[in-house]
Amino acid sequence: MIQPHGGKLVKRIATEEEKKFFLSLNLKKIYIEKDEALDAEKICIGSFSPLEGFMDRETLYSVCRKMELPDGNVWSIPIILQIEEISGLKTGEKALLIDKTDNKPVAVIEISDIYRLNKEEIANTVFGTLDTNHPGVKRLFSKGDYAVGGKIKLLDRPSFPNKEYELDPEETREIFKERGWKTVVAFQTRNAPHRAHEYLHRLGMEIGDGLFIHPIIGLKKEGDFDSKIIIEAYQILINNYYPHRKVLLAGLSTSMRYAGPREAVFHAIVRKNYGCTHFLVGRDHAGVGDYYDPFAAHRIFEEIPDIGIKIIKFSNVYHCRKCGGIVSENTCSHPDDLITKISMTKIRKALSEGKRPPPEMLREEVADFLIKNFYLVTEDYR
Repeated sequence: MIQPHGGKLVKRIATEEEKKFFLSLNLKKIYIEKDEALDAEKICIGSFSPLEGFMDRETLYSVCRKMELPDGNVWSIPIILQIEEISGLKTGEKALLIDKTDNKPVAVIEISDIYRLNKEEIANTVFGTLDTNHPGVKRLFSKGDYAVGGKIKLLDRPSFPNKEYELDPEETREIFKERGWKTVVAFQTRNAPHRAHEYLHRLGMEIGDGLFIHPIIGLKKEGDFDSKIIIEAYQILINNYYPHRKVLLAGLSTSMRYAGPREAVFHAIVRKNYGCTHFLVGRDHAGVGDYYDPFAAHRIFEEIPDIGIKIIKFSNVYHCRKCGGIVSENTCSHPDDLITKISMTKIRKALSEGKRPPPEMLREEVADFLIKNFYLVTEDYR
């Protein structure tokens, strides 16, 4: 089976005895947002291998400037613990990370660094903009000006809706092994499934022994689909159209960063840690608005060293009346008047009005479910 990024699957979960010990100490408390609590969990279960904690200053700026960790492993997205107040915190000491939404301890951190963030540099290098209308930039600037770095150990899993749909990297690797899947194609999404997604799924099942559909069910921007709806819509698609022996569906509770090409690299590395050998990258991967060129996520993999997972790139996918089905720019040469572009904006609009989008955009079973359960994220990204 494919090795995790960095060669070892990180596992930093406290035993019950360790948990009792840490909680018995009079440790300083650091109150963290839900997205950081979820990141702490993902670090400790190995989703973010080889990270063992939140990034110190050296690691952060190595990632920003060179897209690599200090040890040379490719890494493209900051995983940082932002705080507003640093008084009372000292390097070399431990602190409890407390989920401020429910006041419960999530992890213990051994503080190795406390530093002020250069938010402008982070925004420019990672997101390519300082525009706070960008949801990732908005998140960065809305949080504290300081960061704490250090290794962490998980005390308790953070609560979050739809966690029952998740699997740990150890679990997916065991499932792939049990099913005899030597090649596993991963599909990333934050949206309900439309016909272009289905086209990629089917190609993935042709290429690999199995397809791992792994939608983001963490915090997302206003206007994205609710996570539970996404999972259940995918289940309808799988139940009605896919061979069950070829597909595994599970959620991933981490935040969307909307970092375009850099996030494509991050998503590929994470799926490598879950045991996937191939990763599908389509048009405008992890993009938002018009901040990124639609195919920047293709080019970035040509600009970085091999990350150990095969990248399968796809161009525009659409419905062609002449061809009689879903095709791509690589398989169809017909003019625009025969083509129906598959637009999630148009799909959302139709669903919000209680209408089925055209069947060439969305399966009827999926459309009927989404109409009945139409719900978009309406809260702020944070």
